[in-house]
Amino acid sequence: HAYVCPWQVCGAWVWILVAATSVSFPLLQGWVMYVSLTSCLLSLLLLLSYLFGFHRNSENWRVLDSLYHGATAILYMSAAVLQANATISSESAALSDSPLHYQLNTAASFFAFLTTFLYILHAFSIYYH
Repeated sequence: HAYVCPWQVCGAWVWILVAATSVSFPLLQGWVMYVSLTSCLLSLLLLLSYLFGFHRNSENWRVLDSLYHGATAILYMSAAVLQANATISSESAALSDSPLHYQLNTAASFFAFLTTFLYILHAFSIYYH
């Protein structure tokens, strides 16, 4: 569980960066915020259950951990693609308005893809460990 902090930190950055924009595309960016916040909370619950030793009582802990992180990686990939779409759509507005929202959307897209990669990395590392 050495990878817990990186994906939770990156996921929190996704949520913070999207929340800092004007959220011009509520349907797209609402899903991004939902996935990032829910994943962060569920990962925290999984970490707490691991720290309290629930993994010792279950023989299927590795399977549960790997499946959770694999499923979350798929959800984060959908969120990252939607955030990238929102970023591309906000590019024309960045030329006329302040470029700050476009830069925040770009950073959120980067962290969403990075978080996806970290979830995938953890899912495979747990499964093959």
